[in-house]
Amino acid sequence: MILFIFEGERREQEIFRTIDNLFLGIDKESICCSFGNNIYQLYETIMSHNDIEIVSILKEWLIKRNDHSLDDYLVSDFSEIFLFFDYDPHSRDIPLNELNNRIIKMLKLFDNETENGKLYINYPMIESIRYTKELPDYNFVKYEIEMEKCSTFKNEAATFSHYKNMDFILLRKKSNTDDKDRIKRNWEYLKEQNIKKANYICYKKNEMPTKKSDIETIKIFNSQLNNYINNHNSIAILNAFPIFLYDYLK
Repeated sequence: MILFIFEGERREQEIFRTIDNLFLGIDKESICCSFGNNIYQLYETIMSHNDIEIVSILKEWLIKRNDHSLDDYLVSDFSEIFLFFDYDPHSRDIPLNELNNRIIKMLKLFDNETENGKLYINYPMIESIRYTKELPDYNFVKYEIEMEKCSTFKNEAATFSHYKNMDFILLRKKSNTDDKDRIKRNWEYLKEQNIKKANYICYKKNEMPTKKSDIETIKIFNSQLNNYINNHNSIAILNAFPIFLYDYLK
């Protein structure tokens, strides 16, 4: 069984259902749940426990929110665990360097899906999946956002995007075969754009990496720090789901 832990309650699960239908076809049973808060709250919740076992911690957190979706499960029930959260550094009472240190700790803690779990991060948030001109967008590698504009990124992405809504990447109940083919093709473009972008963030090479370990999540974050956040006060726009697809597909 596979556990998917999302920050949000709606958008991430819509995206996951689509990519599962188009690419994954997961034959194992999968459970999706929402933490319902940001990665910094997740960090504080984990650090308040002596045992960092994520399923027990998450179950306790969800029960407080009257969510009983994990009540019947133990960590031993899951062969793989994946977490998807936003970097989203704006409007925090904690200094940026401390937030970044917490992200690094989280990426080191959640670096293997068959152990504690594997953490993927959206830069700056989930709406980065929409931040593109008409696909394929060969300028995607250049896109970044100033740190102080992260608080308005959701609106910024909607204004910037060639697409008026998320229908260009989401399967709906009424989607027909042509819709499915179009959406899958768009995901192929998004996957390539984001993978090349991750390689560019890490190595300044706008090309596919030679191996998957070249764009490990901790390497992407450290490169974001060194090449964008600390030096230019900006973030290179990148989405977690295409990176997950690249990692997961054999």
